[in-house]
Amino acid sequence: MAYLLKGARVVDPQVALDGIMDVFIDGDRIAKVAPSIDAPDAEVIDLSGKCLVPGLVDMHVHLREPGYEHKSTIESETRAAVRGGMTGVCSMPNTDPVTDNGTVVSYVLSQAAAAGYCRVFPSGAMTKGLKGEVISEMGDMVAHGAVAFTDDGRGVQGAGMLRRCMDYGKMFGRVFMSHCQDEDLVGEGQINEGVVSTKRGLLGWPAEGEELQISRDIQIARLTGAKLHIQHISTARGLEMVREAKREGLPVTCEAAPHHLFLTEDAIDETFDTRFKVNPPLRTAEDAAALRAGLADGTVDAIVTDHAPHAAWEKSREFELAPFGMTGIECSLALVLTNLVRTGEIPLARMVELMSVNPRRILGVEAVSVAEGSLADLTVFDPELAWTVGEGGYESMADNCGFDGTPVIGRATDVFVGGRRVMADGCIR
Repeated sequence: MAYLLKGARVVDPQVALDGIMDVFIDGDRIAKVAPSIDAPDAEVIDLSGKCLVPGLVDMHVHLREPGYEHKSTIESETRAAVRGGMTGVCSMPNTDPVTDNGTVVSYVLSQAAAAGYCRVFPSGAMTKGLKGEVISEMGDMVAHGAVAFTDDGRGVQGAGMLRRCMDYGKMFGRVFMSHCQDEDLVGEGQINEGVVSTKRGLLGWPAEGEELQISRDIQIARLTGAKLHIQHISTARGLEMVREAKREGLPVTCEAAPHHLFLTEDAIDETFDTRFKVNPPLRTAEDAAALRAGLADGTVDAIVTDHAPHAAWEKSREFELAPFGMTGIECSLALVLTNLVRTGEIPLARMVELMSVNPRRILGVEAVSVAEGSLADLTVFDPELAWTVGEGGYESMADNCGFDGTPVIGRATDVFVGGRRVMADGCIR
């Protein structure tokens, strides 16, 4: 199928492009980009007033399948991803069975090919069963399509075990994504340790429970030479450690999620809303401000969602019993446009780096740009479309979104994956 996309504001810092352009898609590739294109046999799509950028990628998503289909499925969550403007997601391995071998990686990819709406880049566990005891079948997983290694959900607790994983796994050229949580220090912590945890009578989760492992993992990355990516960073001190590692020239990157950028521990009021129970927990306003500054100065490399769907009955339990995690993939683009781009904290080109360019670079998957010959993975959004998160429901099977009811401006309208128009004028096809 050939499409001629007319009159969008095209923004792609990789090719120093920011202007009104036409984009001609022929098959799965971009055939031409120019101020004016004539393609008589193509379907013409008028994108006047809209923005077109390289397809967004969320490099931290829980699809839940296999094993937790009562929470969500690959079909439902890739559909939700497309509604949020994503052309690809990196799936986490804490499934059942755990994605710790090539067979499960193949299952995820086959399900995505059969029922998915966007690309799925599977990550594999560092250790078998996420138990932190035995190295997983890394080579087997890479051979079957795994793009990264992580024990997301709890993290590798033993420093020696992490070193063995990195020493062995670095031969495959994949990034090690680290969930930084010192379980011995965190214990049964529920929310950030501080004033709010005291007010609510909930067990505290100290910032040091995250920062100790950030420091440790950076040192092990220095020791082994492995590529390290800090997942869902949430504290100012943790971010400063990453900043210093970058100054040293270490291969260290990090990501931040909208709930750590735009929400704080103060969201947890006397209603004990379990949508705000996340891992790591919502931190202080000072931490959130530091993370936003890190987006602007280049310390934070990617914006992710840590999209974590749960069944309604699971989140409706007492705060202490409810699982950690919130959804957010359908509103992350809108939240970034509303709270960062419109306010001038970051330019639109920087948003493209954070949500498209850098995630692909860190994961080592094919780069996408708005240029002739590039893969036609594209996101189109209306920067002036006002809407309310959750209004009209969600494409995800889950509705545990901490931003539900939030007014935002900007929303994806069209998504192309490999030249296929999977969303048209806000409707998924």
